[in-house]
Amino acid sequence: MKFIDQLHRDLYLDTHPKRIVSLVPSQTELLVGLGLEDAIVGITKFCVHPAHLKTSKAIVGGTKKINYRRITALKPDIIICNKEENTKEIVEELAKKYSVYVSDIVTLEDAFSLFLDMGKIFDKKAAAQQLVKDIQVKLNNFTKFIEQSPLKRVAYFIWAKPWMAAGGNNYINTILKLNKFDNIFKNSPDRYLEVYIEYLTGLSPELQPEIIMLPSEPFTFEEKHVEELKKYINCQFMFVDGEMFSWYGSRLLTALDYFKELQNKMIE
Repeated sequence: MKFIDQLHRDLYLDTHPKRIVSLVPSQTELLVGLGLEDAIVGITKFCVHPAHLKTSKAIVGGTKKINYRRITALKPDIIICNKEENTKEIVEELAKKYSVYVSDIVTLEDAFSLFLDMGKIFDKKAAAQQLVKDIQVKLNNFTKFIEQSPLKRVAYFIWAKPWMAAGGNNYINTILKLNKFDNIFKNSPDRYLEVYIEYLTGLSPELQPEIIMLPSEPFTFEEKHVEELKKYINCQFMFVDGEMFSWYGSRLLTALDYFKELQNKMIE
């Protein structure tokens, strides 16, 4: 069987894989959501959903640094990677010995395409199609819910020291747009960019963020970071669940409910 991943790489499989190593937390959760938990043999230390996997599956490292010998011992039929989360070097090294599927998620359509690809590769077409349908129903409902909400300018930081924010060409920006949050860094050519926070002071009022969003991951922001930012800009600061804005698997079902709650809190 021939499959094509989201980097347009060819994969040839004799049969549907039965032993999976997943190097992407959100895709691990997706595989479980498709009914493939028993087939997963290896995960990263960041694959925290569902929580019990960390005690029942082999940990093969992180997303940027892995233990190749542990992966070899697991004898995987396929390894699931992501362009953004895993390095090119990791993918190329693994591809010398294994079938490697690499996702590249920027839009919701990319996410749905990934679901359907997983359904085909692992013989879970019905489950994948149902997941897409379930999310689309919630998505249509959320779009109607937010239709009259005003557009708000935001900056979505992902790291501190150095300060880094989400640019335009990434999944986070897609989710910001879905929520009618206008990312002030959306025109950056970089998916993620380093920001000198002094720069915020020099922005004209019509370009300054009305809200600075501080997610729970990949960096855990605290109140001390808000105090530091307040030295340079006067705006609303909002701590948000980073998984809801950056996990593009079955987490979307939960995320759309979360976004409703977030919007309602902003109205209160």
